[in-house]
Amino acid sequence: MNLKAWSACLLGAASLLAATAAHAQSPLKIGFIATLSGPAGALGQDQYDAFMMVVEANGGKLGGVPVQILKEDDQLKPDVGVQILQKLIEREKVSLFTGFTFSNVLMAQSKPLADAGVFAIVSNAGPAPLAGAACNPNFYFTSWQNDMQSEGMGKYGTDQGYKKVYTLAPNYQAGKDAVAGFKRYYKGEIVDEVYTTLNQPDYSAEISQIAAKKPDAIYVFYPGGMGVNFIKQYKQAGLLGKIPLLSTSTADGSTLPALKETALGVVSGTFWGPDSTNPVSVKFVADFEKKFNRIPSQYAAQSYDAALLLDRAIAQVKGNIADKNAFRAAIRKADFKSLRGPFTFNNNGYPIENIFAFEVAKDAKGRVSLKTIAQPLTAHRDAYSDKCPIKP
Repeated sequence: MNLKAWSACLLGAASLLAATAAHAQSPLKIGFIATLSGPAGALGQDQYDAFMMVVEANGGKLGGVPVQILKEDDQLKPDVGVQILQKLIEREKVSLFTGFTFSNVLMAQSKPLADAGVFAIVSNAGPAPLAGAACNPNFYFTSWQNDMQSEGMGKYGTDQGYKKVYTLAPNYQAGKDAVAGFKRYYKGEIVDEVYTTLNQPDYSAEISQIAAKKPDAIYVFYPGGMGVNFIKQYKQAGLLGKIPLLSTSTADGSTLPALKETALGVVSGTFWGPDSTNPVSVKFVADFEKKFNRIPSQYAAQSYDAALLLDRAIAQVKGNIADKNAFRAAIRKADFKSLRGPFTFNNNGYPIENIFAFEVAKDAKGRVSLKTIAQPLTAHRDAYSDKCPIKP
């Protein structure tokens, strides 16, 4: 080989090496779409903060691979959520998404997600249609199917012997799912089933009706600012403590900082609380409080689990999420240490999990938080998985 040919060979090898190194250093793009503004913005912010805790603790990596988190605010508007999603898929070539706060936004995004064949690790929204016939092998949920928390409250209300219950929720997918879940496990009489406008600020008319009907208890689903307004107005009307208030996604870590002592005595149902003794949970709560100076909500917990899940799944495919079958199998395996203990996906990609009842009470430090008082449902599966064609 002459000198010229040898030089060309060396140059080619150097170029190939440089290209390989550049490729190895290219971060894996992950689209984080959530509701980060408006009355419900606290939910999305907790999702983002907890997710980034894992990324930052790993030095900007998940599964040993550098990641770039593309954060977007859907503003709780389905059309905005779809536009953001399409931009990230088409312009940024993102094939892995997480976040997703509200079910009405996710329902609008579900077809573009499915059409693009990308992965969605949902850490809050849990609409019923995506648990049943419209389930997708690339959609996984680290939260719950919308009905599940409310089913726990329905069972709790039955166990408490409440004969008549009045229900309220916003008029959108998750609100309807929540009430359906409560009714599925509550064995008494529903004296009224009221659906209010999404993000409605004033509930005085509805609260007057509750006072007139005199139920044994009420059940509400009012996430974010809606929950703050409802509980404050319910307390001002003199009904809190007089007519028990059962809830889901209403009195939780996202709303208690604003409600404080006003919410004492409210009962809430979900899969996890900050008083959990699971070692992963204990560390998470301590780290979250140290970093953000607030008690984490369930929304933070769900998103923390989403990051832990991805950390393990990405590692198992060595960062090659383009191998969809391998990545899908790695996600479904759920080989990670969840803050809720053992974690198992149902056939439809929703978790199988325990549902607890919590009372808003002061913790050992005198702060208003959630105290576990019951476990109405154990290893609970959602009501729609048998309609999902995906086999376990």
